[in-house]
Amino acid sequence: MEYIPLPDNVTRQAIDATTVFNEFTRVRDAARPYAGGMYWKRQGEYEYLVKTSPDNRQRRIGPRSAETEKTYQEFNARKVEIEARLKSLRAALTDAERLNKALKVGRVPAAVISVLQAIDEAGLGPHFAVVGTHALYAYETAAGVRIVPEALATQDVDLLWDARRRVQFVTDLGRTQTSVLGVLRRADATFERKSGHPETAINAKGFEVDFLRRQPEGEDPHPFQFSDDEADLWPIQAVRATVLTSAPRFDQPVIGATGRMALMRTIAPAAFVEFKRWMAKAAPKREQAKRRRDARQAQIVQSLIDEGLLVGAPH
Repeated sequence: MEYIPLPDNVTRQAIDATTVFNEFTRVRDAARPYAGGMYWKRQGEYEYLVKTSPDNRQRRIGPRSAETEKTYQEFNARKVEIEARLKSLRAALTDAERLNKALKVGRVPAAVISVLQAIDEAGLGPHFAVVGTHALYAYETAAGVRIVPEALATQDVDLLWDARRRVQFVTDLGRTQTSVLGVLRRADATFERKSGHPETAINAKGFEVDFLRRQPEGEDPHPFQFSDDEADLWPIQAVRATVLTSAPRFDQPVIGATGRMALMRTIAPAAFVEFKRWMAKAAPKREQAKRRRDARQAQIVQSLIDEGLLVGAPH
């Protein structure tokens, strides 16, 4: 067998932990507009309502009036409410992650979890999809199985950047006040751009994050650097990445060996199978060992779909 089912107690814990994680991320995202605060600022004879951001930026809402008074009161009431819920859920998530570790529920490499968390917390998650071998962690989690380790071994993770949303990406990255490399350094301060490979970030343990993109279409910028920071990364064009960019998405919370959790955004299992079969048979200049692994991975995921353990289309 290329995979084995998880024990019942592990499956139950994974389900419970995922429920807590999903609610935590929902509330965390809902709380973002309430970060910072509001206060009244007097200027001459007038008073204005001002919204502050965590980075100390300020935005004037309007002069004091019945409408802005209502805005002020509703903002503060909602802020107190949502922050209390978030605090409770953060504690619940911490407990769930302790149980995950104790029961050995997950096994996603810690570096992958940290990178996914950093990207998501920066608000950049929707712009990237995990493609390649690491997507198997999302599929095995959804299916409630363990895939044989031999099919998973790899020391790098591939992140596909969605060039179709480049305008929104630039806006979202601007809010982080850093570069994509800077975001990765929030996960691991030792990440740096790999010499001779501007698309790759590598940490002090040799773990790599490769950024891919589709070949330019229409108004796609080319070449494209993620930010104006000269040390930032340049996503590289990948063969047939257009197929991956347009493939249906598959989002799945995954669990690391330490118990920590992150949302893995990847492609639908059926799209993974089709792409890996192409890699095994038709990808140019592909090493035979990699072709064999591609074929094996495609067959594993197809078997999970055939047995009804995994839905091929997005859920």
